[in-house]
Amino acid sequence: MKTNRILKAALALSIVVIMGLSFWGFKTDQKNFEISKNLDIFYTLFRELNLFYVDDIKPEKLIKTGIDDMLESLDPYTTYIPEEEMDDFKFMTTGEYGGIGALISKRGDNVVVAEPYEGFPAQKAGLKAGDIFVELDGKPVNKATVEEVSARLKGPAKKALKLKMLRPGDKKPFEVELIREEIKIDPVTYSGMLNAKTGYIRLSSFTDGCADRVKDSFLELRDKKGATSMVIDLRSNPGGLLGEAVKMVNLFVKQGEEVVSTKGKVAQWDKTYRATEQPIDTLMPIVVLVNRGSASASEIVSGALQDLDRAVIMGKRTFGKGLVQTTRDLSYNTKLKVTTAKYYIPSGRCIQALDYSHRNKDGSVGVIPDSLIHEFATKKGRKVFDGGGIVPDVKLEQDTLCDLAYKLIQDNLIFDYATKFAAVHPTIAPPDQFVINDETFNDFHQFLLSKPFNYESRSEQVLKGLIETAKRERAYDDSKAEFQALEKKLTKNVDDDLMKFKKEICSVLVDEIVTRYYYQKGAVIASFKEDPDVARAKSVLSNNSEYQTILASPVSATKQVKK
Repeated sequence: MKTNRILKAALALSIVVIMGLSFWGFKTDQKNFEISKNLDIFYTLFRELNLFYVDDIKPEKLIKTGIDDMLESLDPYTTYIPEEEMDDFKFMTTGEYGGIGALISKRGDNVVVAEPYEGFPAQKAGLKAGDIFVELDGKPVNKATVEEVSARLKGPAKKALKLKMLRPGDKKPFEVELIREEIKIDPVTYSGMLNAKTGYIRLSSFTDGCADRVKDSFLELRDKKGATSMVIDLRSNPGGLLGEAVKMVNLFVKQGEEVVSTKGKVAQWDKTYRATEQPIDTLMPIVVLVNRGSASASEIVSGALQDLDRAVIMGKRTFGKGLVQTTRDLSYNTKLKVTTAKYYIPSGRCIQALDYSHRNKDGSVGVIPDSLIHEFATKKGRKVFDGGGIVPDVKLEQDTLCDLAYKLIQDNLIFDYATKFAAVHPTIAPPDQFVINDETFNDFHQFLLSKPFNYESRSEQVLKGLIETAKRERAYDDSKAEFQALEKKLTKNVDDDLMKFKKEICSVLVDEIVTRYYYQKGAVIASFKEDPDVARAKSVLSNNSEYQTILASPVSATKQVKK
């Protein structure tokens, strides 16, 4: 009897297993069929386009457009990297490329030097911001795109390159010959002392070797310059390599501490990263500065140091990118950068702010709603929350440019004036002493008057839209006087706003002009004079009681707006 029951149970189990395997096999076959079917549709569609479309088509461009649009429907970080963009991809991950060492940009029909990097071929050859590219190796580049000029400037290191350039204000172009170098951009933009006791390190990106650069800078400031507290500036740092973020956290926390973990659909992406080396300092008070431009690896570092109660995080809420990308090799020397996992910092929270897996009907994505925000705890029990980036321990007001300053930058008038200024001033005061005096400000004002410049505030733009709507609805005439009065009140006057926002305009002028003489390091030094975030960081670090109180206080949740 018992044997019969066992045989029946075994038979029933076999049937269930067979049915399950059959169903799994059906699902697998069905999915494979759908893939084959749609690939065949895509191929036949492309074949018909190629044969019958009225104009010649460019297969590579058309296919890339299809790939890009397909991947865009997933998330912004899953991207296709064609062979011609591999140098740019290498630069993003290593900070290295073969070239002249300069940022370039478009000005009208011309491509110009936006900023030469200190110590590299462009700067050593005497190129300055504003210089216009006329010829590269004897071939004209007028009306070329930035991408086309960039591709021709890059190439094997130690290879000569002849440039014909035109400097604004000069009538004749000049020629230079320089040797391309393997350009390695230092991720530590600046390190130095803010005062007798407080050191400062600004990290611009998480490229290969950046953690070692932070380590060297930290030890230099602590052991040779007497720093007893440190500001680490990750503002507008977009992130980079996960491994470098782990190494950087490892500098300041005990060996064995969990730094970050990743979890994905495929088990091979589930991994926990710990501090594997002996730290260099677990006691020195540290403030980490962040803002909305701090993303990815910057959020791993700031979030882990917050969760482990190792540093005070100060500034604005960070971007909220908690997705991990991995590169996969494709044919013909191309790559796919694909989102494979989400990362979780030591408290267990994921800081991803946007939900790409559940799009709205119009294709847009919304922030993580309040109902899905959860409470977590730091190592010492402080409350922290997920779902919206890293919320700082000390929140600072969001700095926004006035409309006039934004427009002056957007229209390249700040850039053009700095070019004009540098042409007639061989030297300026050191970065920490240089100011825009009344004479220079008045000269800038006259410069603007010579340009076809006008601007509208956001209020004016909204009002124009409201007036158009009122006219369509035939309601404008009834309130015409009120609309005209409001329009007159909101209409911007450049002269008035120049004086109203003089301090802010002077600040952006200082940044652009100082960069011409002292490059990026000089611009950082000059910014200290009027940087409220740095001033607040110094204040907290000078008061150990306040510093410790902050590290004992909970971090308030940042509520999101449902979309």
